[in-house]
Amino acid sequence: MDRPLSEAPVSRSRLWPYRAVLAVDARNFSSHTSTVMRQINADIQRVVESALAAIGLGEDWERRAFPQHTGDGYVAGMDTAVLPALVGWFPEALQAALWQWRRANPALPPLQLRVSVHVGPLPDDGLGVPMVHTHRLLDDPALRELLARADPKTYNTAVIISERVYEDVFESGLAVGGAVASQFAARFVRVKTFAQAARLHVPGLDWGIADPSIFDVPESPGDGPGRTTAPQHSPQPPSGSVSFSQYGQGSTQGVNPTVTNHFGGGRQS
Repeated sequence: MDRPLSEAPVSRSRLWPYRAVLAVDARNFSSHTSTVMRQINADIQRVVESALAAIGLGEDWERRAFPQHTGDGYVAGMDTAVLPALVGWFPEALQAALWQWRRANPALPPLQLRVSVHVGPLPDDGLGVPMVHTHRLLDDPALRELLARADPKTYNTAVIISERVYEDVFESGLAVGGAVASQFAARFVRVKTFAQAARLHVPGLDWGIADPSIFDVPESPGDGPGRTTAPQHSPQPPSGSVSFSQYGQGSTQGVNPTVTNHFGGGRQS
């Protein structure tokens, strides 16, 4: 006999709050001396704080969840309401804050930061799958390659956002400053067992004239030994956007599969 609704057991399983996760990482951190590492470690948090304060998120940052130094970077959770600002205003604000840091530290090499933004349910200690995925995005070889190729005096910031963040922000219709969806290039990220769609962004970079060879998008296992094919569900550029397809040998992770490179602009906002 079915148990009356009033007598049914109440589930104690509750999903954790959805949080925006912001992570930053310094390029070439290990090349510095221990003394400089300590300075940069402290300066990274100050630079991020300065950039967030400049776009009106200072109080939100003060209320951040599970803040953690990562040696060469920093990560913390924020309210999901700030996602449009993190996507639209934060990259340029961070770029400006890094230029200010360079003027204040002329004897040090220019500081360049990789940034990842993700969203998902996380407990108060920050331990969970969305946190892992945030760091996998930050480790994307194409994101690293962007700063490796860039003149550090011109480009000091490279950003990757998850497809979930991209869709939530640009489909909301909310203000995102001067950012447009086409400034976020489609990218399918594979790092260890992580494999998901994402978007790459560099403040001031026009993807229409960018070199497509930095995008090594793995192909599917059905193409024979050492070859993989880009999943059919990976983001496709819309009509009128730039799309490249290029074949070649080599990868950024020390193996030599044949790869296909794709990228395209996103939807116009």
